[in-house]
Amino acid sequence: MLGFALRVRPFRIHLQRAIHQLLSSTSSCKAKPSLRILGIRQASVTSSTMKLDTPEFHAVFTPELRQLAEIFEQNNYELRIAGGAVRDLLMRKQPHDIDFATTATPTEMKDMFEREGIRMLNTKGEQHGTITARLNNKENFEVTTLRVDRVTDGRHAEVEFTKDWRTDAERRDLTINSMFLALDGTLIDYFQGKEDLERCKVAFVGNATSRIQEDYLRILRYFRFYGRIAKEPNSHCSKTLQAIRENAEGLARISGERIWLELKKTVTGNHAASLMECMHDLQLTQHMGLPSETNITNFRRVWERSQSMEPKPMTLLASLLKEQKEVLQLEARLRMSADERKTALFIIAERDDKHYESDPLKPYKDIVVSLQGKEKGVLTYTLEVLKYRGEQELYEKLKEWEIPKFPVSGKDLIAAGVPKGRRFGEYLERLKERWMERNFETSREELLEMVQELLDCKDGQT
Repeated sequence: MLGFALRVRPFRIHLQRAIHQLLSSTSSCKAKPSLRILGIRQASVTSSTMKLDTPEFHAVFTPELRQLAEIFEQNNYELRIAGGAVRDLLMRKQPHDIDFATTATPTEMKDMFEREGIRMLNTKGEQHGTITARLNNKENFEVTTLRVDRVTDGRHAEVEFTKDWRTDAERRDLTINSMFLALDGTLIDYFQGKEDLERCKVAFVGNATSRIQEDYLRILRYFRFYGRIAKEPNSHCSKTLQAIRENAEGLARISGERIWLELKKTVTGNHAASLMECMHDLQLTQHMGLPSETNITNFRRVWERSQSMEPKPMTLLASLLKEQKEVLQLEARLRMSADERKTALFIIAERDDKHYESDPLKPYKDIVVSLQGKEKGVLTYTLEVLKYRGEQELYEKLKEWEIPKFPVSGKDLIAAGVPKGRRFGEYLERLKERWMERNFETSREELLEMVQELLDCKDGQT
């Protein structure tokens, strides 16, 4: 027996060294191997833990959250903060939205809340495991049962509930979004999310291809979070980019609303120009409604010169659109708002150089005045044009400019003897043009003196 033990001991040492070498791999592109390949049960893999004790964490605990936690504890169900809120707290940011995960099933949560007289909202999320509870008519809490995706089609998933926290973490998209935080401050981190966060690294949980094919929107979520987390603009893992390239066509199956929600956060975030160039090189943009042939370098030019003025997402995307029909095609794909459509159309119409004699702002003032009353957002759209062009000084001046009011009304023209009819509006416009030509300084009396001159002209022009 002793001889057998002596023979086995070197093998154990060799195995332990092999395990240590595999787990200590620091390659940014290689996921740490599953211990399943070594014949070791997955249950033996434990999460890395730490205790969080920060002002941001303590600020989360409203009286309503304390009440919620007490209800779950009394009923012997675990309740933890999940996902993005954990990431934000680790970054010393106060989370705006907090999602919770629990071992209780939706039915168990409903029974529990009903016994406690807790109001529940939006029961549509129940099939996916989410119950929204409103406590004291002050605060809503979204609590989702731990789950595993059994069937996925690249957009939706059929889920099965579980009580295994690691299994739930495995189905999440990125390591930095896969962590849990117990209400005593203990961090539960199965996939080195905290380490990746500290290294400013964005990585998929496990196999990138598998995570992407579960929901192709994760391609865009990768780029959005890269802009939020990464310090360098192009420090992507080559294997991650290859997985994205191979699955690019999957974006065509994703609804425009979901794509637009991610895309506009990406183009207004950090490294936006580099990220858009990367997405273009990976042939993603054509599946998002953008033209297949586009000048991607123009995006960088517009992005760099407009950053200090905080351009709208559509202001930046307009740099990739040559003509107005491409705006309409993009609208059809992304289901963007009417205001976003108008922003892009207006920029394309007005982004070229303007002729002026002495005041470079005058052409933009004329645009605002000529459309005032006809287009409600004309000042905002014109300001976006100046952002697009990188005209910081003109932008600041126009933003502070008090729009003058045209001093002549239709009633004034009638009183001056202008007959009603199809030419009536033309006479009013002629007067307005004279007023604009004279830098909006002509008085009402001076303008009315010009009425007879207009009437004497055969075609109403001087």
